[in-house]
Amino acid sequence: MDTNARPVRRLRCAIYTRKSSEEGLDMEFNSLDAQREACESYIVSQRSEGWVATRERYDDGGFSGGTLERPALKQLLIDIEDGLVDVIVVYKIDRLAAHRPDQLILSALGLGDDPLAAQLLNTAFRKIKQPGDHADGLGGR
Repeated sequence: MDTNARPVRRLRCAIYTRKSSEEGLDMEFNSLDAQREACESYIVSQRSEGWVATRERYDDGGFSGGTLERPALKQLLIDIEDGLVDVIVVYKIDRLAAHRPDQLILSALGLGDDPLAAQLLNTAFRKIKQPGDHADGLGGR
């Protein structure tokens, strides 16, 4: 056993799901559940990196990605601001935003050059369906 191994930092992963229409949301297993299940599986695959899913559910059923008026997105932003989330995991980028997610979130909070903007952009962002990894922040710069 390697006694020099560094302890793995625990990363709190918030899963955000969204479906534009309410169609099918009343089913026992719906699109939001499928997105969540796929994201949970991805988080489990990253357990050795310290990833753990938060208990809070961020599910917006029946809301367009083109609007910020989504209750679960608003709560996610609050929890990020409060330091409760280290990684945002979404099934596809368009579940979070129809536009660039970094600009969407910063404008939602009215941050501009506020120091909190850097904190939000340092929240890791992972999409599991599309190629590419944006671990360097929401905007993947």
